[in-house]
Amino acid sequence: MTRKRLILSLILFGLWAVLPEVYGKPAYSANLETSLRNQLFNTYEVLQRPQNQMFISMSLTILTVNDMSIKDQALSISGYLNVAWVDDRLDWSNSSTTVQDYSNVKFLFSTEEYVWRPALIIENSVNDISIISDKTIPMRITSRGVIYWNPSGIYVVSCESDTTYYPLDSQECSLKVSSWAYTSTEVHLTLGDPPIDLSFYSANGEWDLIGSSGTKSGDKTRGSDSFSSLTFTIKLQRRPMFHVLNTLFPVALMALLIAMVFKLDVESGEKIGFALTVLLAYAVYLTMISDNIPSTSVTVCYLSLYLAFIFSLGGISVVLTIFVLSLHHKPEEDEIPRWVKSLTNTVLLKMALMKSCGKCCRNSKVTKVASMSDKTEIKKLKLSEKCEFPVVEATEDENGDGITWHKLSVIMDRVFFNIYLLLIILSTSMLLMVIFIHYSNA
Repeated sequence: MTRKRLILSLILFGLWAVLPEVYGKPAYSANLETSLRNQLFNTYEVLQRPQNQMFISMSLTILTVNDMSIKDQALSISGYLNVAWVDDRLDWSNSSTTVQDYSNVKFLFSTEEYVWRPALIIENSVNDISIISDKTIPMRITSRGVIYWNPSGIYVVSCESDTTYYPLDSQECSLKVSSWAYTSTEVHLTLGDPPIDLSFYSANGEWDLIGSSGTKSGDKTRGSDSFSSLTFTIKLQRRPMFHVLNTLFPVALMALLIAMVFKLDVESGEKIGFALTVLLAYAVYLTMISDNIPSTSVTVCYLSLYLAFIFSLGGISVVLTIFVLSLHHKPEEDEIPRWVKSLTNTVLLKMALMKSCGKCCRNSKVTKVASMSDKTEIKKLKLSEKCEFPVVEATEDENGDGITWHKLSVIMDRVFFNIYLLLIILSTSMLLMVIFIHYSNA
């Protein structure tokens, strides 16, 4: 049985080798491909386009997003173009047009040195504008003359950055490909299916790719001629975690510190130093953020407006602190104007969230002593009561309101603290609400 199987195998192998020759279809061999190449390229002219009007199918495969710089307004991506067209001069599917049958040669490979290719450029390239070319990239040619060409590279293109919602922004950038030298009546570009292929895409650490599309843009006019053009658009959204921890949180924290200057006791001697330190810290942070935002007036960054507003509050806080210090150190002998007392009783006490100036203790006991001789009672009050104002050894004035320069400085500190806290909370809440709503809807 083993001998019979061996004989049968030899017979089948011989038939497999002989049948192609019998039926006129030679098996693939290097000599057969060489013969086909000699026949196809013997009279082939590289600079001559195959037809009067060539239809070029094109799509884009994105491998990764290298960098998206809103400062330089540029997008860098790695990928390759999928370009396909038909060249009838390289069609060997019909055996009647060839010397012998080459149907067992399914594909040929060549380069742009020997095969005509469309002249394409990246219109919005940042580095240079030159014809897409690479002599080392092979072209795949089918038996019907269909040519597949995949030029690859790192494409750096200009991008109109929208900085309105930085640092939780989303950017939409385009890669524009158009024909060069050949007009739209000679070379017509069409979109492949799908226009953008993300099968081999690798995610970027800073940006999420949330959308992509391809469109047939209007023909570009250069001089008196029009040229076919395609636009590949990708939409990117910045990943939030890094910038929330390193930008938004420190900014909001430093904004609260500005209000804290009005909580410092005047006697500590640190009010001016603290106010100036916070102001300088904000100035440094504003400079750091400005380095990452392009110098453009087309769009206004909400974060920049917020920082400018908080920076202004910081500058004003220094002036207000000096004003409070001047009130505190005024001699008690100087009479307080009547309109100041009236304003304090009607407006400032309400803004400071205080009921009255005469009753300064939390338990509403009177700490002002009517007579300078009752020093024992003064000591008892100083030791036993936690007063909002220090006990003042003076007689009440004619109106009985008990307002002094020292008390007025404390009232103003509270007024400024409440105003600053309200403004900072409102502005910070509005900024976070606007940018997070945009981020969730992008």
